[in-house]
Amino acid sequence: MSRPEAQAPAAPRRPRDPRIDAFRGLALAMIFIDHMPGNPYESVTIRNFGFSDAAEAFFLMSGVAAGIAYSGAFRSRAATGLWPAVAPMWRRAWVLYLVQMVLTLAGIAMFAAAFRAFNDPDFLLIHNLRGVFWDPVDTLIGIPLLGHQIGYINILPTYSVLLLAGPLMILAGLKRPWLFLAASAALWFVAGLYRWNIPNFPGNGGWFFSPFCWQFLFAVGLLTGVKMREGTRLVPYRPALFWTAVAFLVLVLAWRHLPGLGAFLNHQMARLGSLGVPSNIVAHNKSYLGLPRLLHALALFYVVSCLPSVTRATGQAWAAPFRLMGRYGLLIFAAGTVLALFGQILFRGYPEIAALPWTYPLAGLVLLWGIAVLAESLKTLRGSRTYPREVAAGQGGGTPPGPGRRALVRAASG
Repeated sequence: MSRPEAQAPAAPRRPRDPRIDAFRGLALAMIFIDHMPGNPYESVTIRNFGFSDAAEAFFLMSGVAAGIAYSGAFRSRAATGLWPAVAPMWRRAWVLYLVQMVLTLAGIAMFAAAFRAFNDPDFLLIHNLRGVFWDPVDTLIGIPLLGHQIGYINILPTYSVLLLAGPLMILAGLKRPWLFLAASAALWFVAGLYRWNIPNFPGNGGWFFSPFCWQFLFAVGLLTGVKMREGTRLVPYRPALFWTAVAFLVLVLAWRHLPGLGAFLNHQMARLGSLGVPSNIVAHNKSYLGLPRLLHALALFYVVSCLPSVTRATGQAWAAPFRLMGRYGLLIFAAGTVLALFGQILFRGYPEIAALPWTYPLAGLVLLWGIAVLAESLKTLRGSRTYPREVAAGQGGGTPPGPGRRALVRAASG
């Protein structure tokens, strides 16, 4: 017999960029804190240092993660077909929809229980809950159709819609990235100008996050992830662009915290609006992602991405809890939403306990980290198990780990 030729060693895997998990985990922590109004830690979240907040970071980092995770299958679609590339994104959108339903039902039950516990009818009125208890027929139709969304449980519907459109976005981004980005920016402008949104039912208005506007941030993140998978940058480092972005961030910080300057600049923006400049250019509207919010988010994203020190810092031990929470983004978001709503109930139900707003958010963050640790331990435990071939083949009375458990672990991770 001839000696078999030695196989070439497999190409080493590209190391995981610590910034993605760390910033996604940090965004989830800030969302948790900001969703409990009245706690002192609100003053140190990102929304106090500019126009954008953790929601912009959430959509950007979700786009980056989606670009890295899903774009490879679209590049190899000629050999495997298109459906194997599309199916994972649509399955993920379905998981997001299911989580939205679970969180909505949990929120309704929690505030109904709070009404029973504290005999406070406001618990049945806040956060768009009035329709659930006073107009249940139409509202119970609207909830599964995503037409009726509870306050603080309204980001996943837009994210799921963007994942449904994700395959088309990736295909366009791979073929003509800058043309796709220009079309996405045009859609953002027109949608904000004419207030395009998915309508609520029952009631008036539309979704809190208009998918037609917020798709632009997701698209920027998506193309960034595609380029990161290729080992390049979407927007290369340019000193002039970098320092322009830094100057804008400093201006916005002064705008927010220098009363005289802030009042002057706000007045100038109002004057522009009175002269006919579209409101989505001069206003800070969150639902339609006003230009001041958008520019601040993009400038911050670019500056942070250009600093090697940020990559080193997010890889340090101090950032490990945020990286771990970021790796299980959906699980931590869902758990954080439940804990934040429970915190709101506690703050309202026990206003006499002055220490509660100081201690509960910290305890909640520790608990979220603990949930991520548990999820990681379970994943590691599953990975460390070995199954003999005859057991895996169904011989000897054993059964291999089922696909349901694998799907559960994938659904829990971000």
